[in-house]
Amino acid sequence: MILPIIGYGDPVLRKVGTDITKDYPNLNELIANMFDTMYNAYGVGLAAPQIGLPIRMFVIDCDAFSDSEDLSPEQQAKLKGLKKTFINAKITKEEGDEWAFNEGCLSIPDVREDVFRKERITIEYVDENFVPHTDVYDGLAARVIQHEYDHIEGVLFTDKISSLKKRLNTKKLNNIMEGKAFPDYKMKFINKKGR
Repeated sequence: MILPIIGYGDPVLRKVGTDITKDYPNLNELIANMFDTMYNAYGVGLAAPQIGLPIRMFVIDCDAFSDSEDLSPEQQAKLKGLKKTFINAKITKEEGDEWAFNEGCLSIPDVREDVFRKERITIEYVDENFVPHTDVYDGLAARVIQHEYDHIEGVLFTDKISSLKKRLNTKKLNNIMEGKAFPDYKMKFINKKGR
């Protein structure tokens, strides 16, 4: 089922998510709905706060990047079929040089800016079956995970851009809060009932 995506300005996007247990109600259905919602909006990641749930869970599918001509065949291979659910995640290490990439967010439509992030991360999490993992990711996979991880920490990519860029985007951000954004997917805005 496709759920509405929560728009910029909603307090749920600023909450630090809480851990969940394997008996969380309708967990498998929730995960399926999150993937459906993400694909419907042509996203590569979606965090639970973006559908109104302040819990530590996000999903990613990096396959859309796997045919990018800007990437080496090795990088493309790392992204091919990289579809995962992260529950109760904790990034334990961020390493390497910071590099810029133009990011956007389904909760902040029509705003894109360069964001600097470290190139490699180590992350501990449990999957949808509550099997624990410790994985290392780099490049675009690390970036997608860092972006979604920020959501469960109450952080948005706009927090990581310069004050000048923030000022330049003020009108767009205010429009999102007022429901004056019109992406081609269902959204719920803080100052307007969903359309």
